[in-house]
Amino acid sequence: MTLAVKESEELYLKSFRELEKSRASGAPGWFAKLRNLGMEAFADLGFPTTRLEDWKYTNLAPLTGVNFQPAQYDFSDKLAEQIASLPFVSFETTRLVFVNGHYCRELSSLAGLAESVKVTNLSEALRTGGSSLEAHLARYADFKSHAFVALNTAFMEDGGVIEIPKGAVLEKPLHLMFISTGGAEPWVAYPRNLVLAGRESQAAVIETYASLDGNVYFNNSVTEIVAEEGARVDYVKVQAESEAAFHVATVLAYAARNAGIQTNSLQFGARLGREELSTVLDGEGAESFLYGLYVTNGQQLLDNHSAIDHTRPHCSSREFYKGILDGKSTGVFNGKILVRKDAQKTDSKQSDKNLLLSESAAINTKPQLEIFADDVKCTHGATVGQIDPEAIFYLRSRGIGWEDARNLLIVAFANEIIDRIKFLPLREQLKKTLAAKMAGGTR
Repeated sequence: MTLAVKESEELYLKSFRELEKSRASGAPGWFAKLRNLGMEAFADLGFPTTRLEDWKYTNLAPLTGVNFQPAQYDFSDKLAEQIASLPFVSFETTRLVFVNGHYCRELSSLAGLAESVKVTNLSEALRTGGSSLEAHLARYADFKSHAFVALNTAFMEDGGVIEIPKGAVLEKPLHLMFISTGGAEPWVAYPRNLVLAGRESQAAVIETYASLDGNVYFNNSVTEIVAEEGARVDYVKVQAESEAAFHVATVLAYAARNAGIQTNSLQFGARLGREELSTVLDGEGAESFLYGLYVTNGQQLLDNHSAIDHTRPHCSSREFYKGILDGKSTGVFNGKILVRKDAQKTDSKQSDKNLLLSESAAINTKPQLEIFADDVKCTHGATVGQIDPEAIFYLRSRGIGWEDARNLLIVAFANEIIDRIKFLPLREQLKKTLAAKMAGGTR
């Protein structure tokens, strides 16, 4: 471990001690204990290094070299106007808005939501109490062996809490919006989200990250999703951060018997981004559909680690990721399918396809299968290539310019993932975001 990394870890420990002194005494005892356990785990683990197999291609020196301060913000009419101009804001959804990691009541809207559906922010949920929060929070994302989950657990204060009752069917998505305003000094926020879908319920949840400027900041987020027996959850996460920012995210989805979870991950921004997305199929007949798109340029690094854990028989999973890499950027894909001994009759397919637009772009891809059952159907594969020159020639022969022909092929490649998203307004906005990214931005 370098001296700089050690000093960085000490800063987080110091910040935690100072924060503990200032935190209100109203937090329940179990929550305070949980945060302390998170900091103890981080102190033991420290920041991961490239010596670890799972971090082999992601050097955290750019992140650990920055002295991040706790995030703050002041609401104003001017800020509200600036946020209103961002993409993803105008959707007609129930929404919770967080600015620099803090709940913003003025911009949030719970209009039209059934009383039986509980949608609130974490700090309010802690204040009002509720056994479900204690029973589920931090029970799925493993903070004891994952440093960034531990760090989030130690500092968590706010985020979205969604509880969907048994049999409820929500017609509109629930939207968790995280807006970063930047600032003179680099700051860090720790969004913590919990989604509980009751038996036979159906819901869609959108989680978006966007920024107002190109300043340096760090979002370390954790989202836990629980789909009880027969529930269906459609989850979409969009990362469109500043390309000077850092974004480390952990998403853990748990599916019970006959439950189904479709997860869509779309990443466009961040100087250094890392997403660990895991699904546990813990009941017969559970299903997982996992789709991802990562688009990089400049000197970005986006690292995708996924894991689908088949623990019971008769479960199925489909995983399909695509990467589009330009400039001197780097992509990482590590997808693991684990089939445990008792998970007979598993049906699982995994694919990662990458399009390199520059000779200087690089992708490190590693699909994995670990199978301990003997009656399964499992396949996996990865491809890396460039735009087909014959396809370009064909389009140009029809009077289409070179750049337009190139963009048409890129969009067609990406749309196989984007078109999986069921909410039309989001799907259309993502196509605009992709076009802006190809033109050199992230809006």
